[in-house]
Amino acid sequence: MAYRHGNRHEQSLFPASIEDYVPADAPVRAYDAFVDALDFGDLGIDLDSCKVGNSPYDPRAMLKLLVYGYSYGVRSSRRLERETHYNLSFIWLTGGLKPDHKTIAEFRRKHKGALSRVLKQCARFCLKLDLIAGNTLFVDGSKVRANASLSHHWTEDRCRKRLEKIDSRIEEILSECDLADDQESGSGSLVAMQEELADQQTLRRKVQETLKQLQSDQRSSVNTTDPDCVRIRGRQGSHAGYNMQTVVDEKQGLIVHADVVANNNDLGQLVNQTEQAHETLGRSCETVCADAGYCNYDELEKFDHEHTRVIVPSPRQASTKPAKPFDKSEFQYDCENDVYVCPAGEVLSFRCIEDKRRKIYRTEVGVCRQCCHFGECTTSHKLGRKIVRYVNEELRERLQSEYERPDSQAIYELRKQKAELPFGHIKRNLNADHFLLRGLDGVRAEASLLASCFNLARMITLIGVPALIAKLAN
Repeated sequence: MAYRHGNRHEQSLFPASIEDYVPADAPVRAYDAFVDALDFGDLGIDLDSCKVGNSPYDPRAMLKLLVYGYSYGVRSSRRLERETHYNLSFIWLTGGLKPDHKTIAEFRRKHKGALSRVLKQCARFCLKLDLIAGNTLFVDGSKVRANASLSHHWTEDRCRKRLEKIDSRIEEILSECDLADDQESGSGSLVAMQEELADQQTLRRKVQETLKQLQSDQRSSVNTTDPDCVRIRGRQGSHAGYNMQTVVDEKQGLIVHADVVANNNDLGQLVNQTEQAHETLGRSCETVCADAGYCNYDELEKFDHEHTRVIVPSPRQASTKPAKPFDKSEFQYDCENDVYVCPAGEVLSFRCIEDKRRKIYRTEVGVCRQCCHFGECTTSHKLGRKIVRYVNEELRERLQSEYERPDSQAIYELRKQKAELPFGHIKRNLNADHFLLRGLDGVRAEASLLASCFNLARMITLIGVPALIAKLAN
């Protein structure tokens, strides 16, 4: 059977206009309609076409280029520029405009604040289309690499050690220059030493400035490439990065809110992220659910538990390891007498308060030493067994009981499907396992774009391109 061969030189008649290149149900038309439906005044982008000076590119076309590019993993300005020359979807989307990579990068840099507000309008479109219910919200976080290297991550100890090496090298160079000054005046070796001396002195000034910044800001470390990023630890090891947060709705798994924080963990983020999601929804949700990484009871106290149900397991509940034989849960608390009773029947009475939030209970001196469980329950000869009861212990017990309810377990199982799917799509399908921009403003803008891209892909799947275009036009 003969092969089919193409012929580059065969003449053909192409459509007369760019509009005819793209079918009516092509996904690119949905992205075009979405950007046209955005309120640019609310985003903070001026659409004044009467400005003096050289004519700029239409902000709508530039935003369409970014949104559509991010939706298909094309994020760098140079790749976006290339697509506007050779990709029919991009050519149609921009109406034949071909901005260079510097123009694209400059637009993205100047409009970070506007880009970070795109997701809020996208989520409100989803509310209008009844794709977001706002009853149950799932909060999750994931580590994303920054556009920086750990080799540029500095601590006070590293700064001092580097300064010692630099000073030592400067002394060596000065000594070598003195010896070679008379014998090799004007020679290449002396010139090279003088250049190295200047480089070492410049490096010394930079390290000193970094050390002053660490001391003035009272930070444990700083990255000189991206000062806002932190050292994060994940399954791929340690690297400079950020912690991306998302709040996902239960109904269709759409993202209500996305944020980026410069923290290595999720502690203290649940209330903040949920409140920002409530601002987008215009009301409070009924249930909020997150994993044990968000279990900070001092933070969870801030919730209005009468109106919002919180499902967050404690680290012990999330652990697969069985509880120890003499775990705290085996001790009975007597509320009236404010004492604990151990499994052997001995009383642990209140002793003191630590850190204004931990109440310490202990047995009488020598009691535990005579117990048959000594060595297994406690090994303290002098003080005996110690039990810590927190000031907000009742809240802890109530939230732990809430998590163990069968309906709560069903919601928590659903969290794995809803909350973790967006990160899988963003990191794997969109190849966005790292940020391109630097600084919190830049990475938040990228997070907003990526979350909006996920929502748009879901909306196209759920509604279809023609129906979505019609709904966005209303």
